[in-house]
Amino acid sequence: MHFNRKNISLKRVFDIIKSILPDRFKTVLRNTHRNYVFGRAIKQFMNNPSAYSRSGNNILGDLIYGWGNEDWSALGEYLAACLNHAIKSNGPILECGSGLSTILIGVIATKRGIEHWALEHNREWAEKVRNNINKYKLKSVFLHECPLKDYGSFCWYDPPLESMPTFALIICDGPPGETKGGRYGLVPIMLKKFQSGSVILLDDAGREPERLIATHWKNELKASLEVLGSVKPYIRLVLNINGLYNNKFL
Repeated sequence: MHFNRKNISLKRVFDIIKSILPDRFKTVLRNTHRNYVFGRAIKQFMNNPSAYSRSGNNILGDLIYGWGNEDWSALGEYLAACLNHAIKSNGPILECGSGLSTILIGVIATKRGIEHWALEHNREWAEKVRNNINKYKLKSVFLHECPLKDYGSFCWYDPPLESMPTFALIICDGPPGETKGGRYGLVPIMLKKFQSGSVILLDDAGREPERLIATHWKNELKASLEVLGSVKPYIRLVLNINGLYNNKFL
């Protein structure tokens, strides 16, 4: 985790105080510190997202720490890739699962005037994300909360397809890996909402189920596939026109 000098000094003060406090007060203190760091960092990010979209920079590190989900962050590598693709995306963005990335990509989408849709099945998590969407006035973000639906051979989200645009960028970090069929449902459910040239970023390429799913998608869509990332690998697929219009799901 990276902190600037002011945050390092503040963290030392908090560490000293924590060492003499009961556990319940330590939790309050830690959350207070996280909120302070996040609030400070998000203001800087909102001023200039492209300046802080590289993995390992202090502001991105502070945002991950402040959000409180460091296990997901993978040192910011996948998150940074999502941000860089969002900055360059030539159309609407779809995110499967929601979290810090929804807020940061939402900042970029709002600045650029493009739609950013996020699907989430966990009510508590959706509430946290929605509160931040409203707090930071991210008008381009559409968060759709829905339970996972059983489609037979897999479970996936139940998206409002008729209301959704076609997507140029798809960020796939959900549903959870233990879901029936894993994340496979993205393609059969959302295919009609993909564009030729759409990019899919699939997290957790270090896990065999994700690699198998990506291979299936590659073959079904006649897409190109790359495994990227040195700390926590992720997969990038780029769709093509033949893969879309000759697909068995259409």
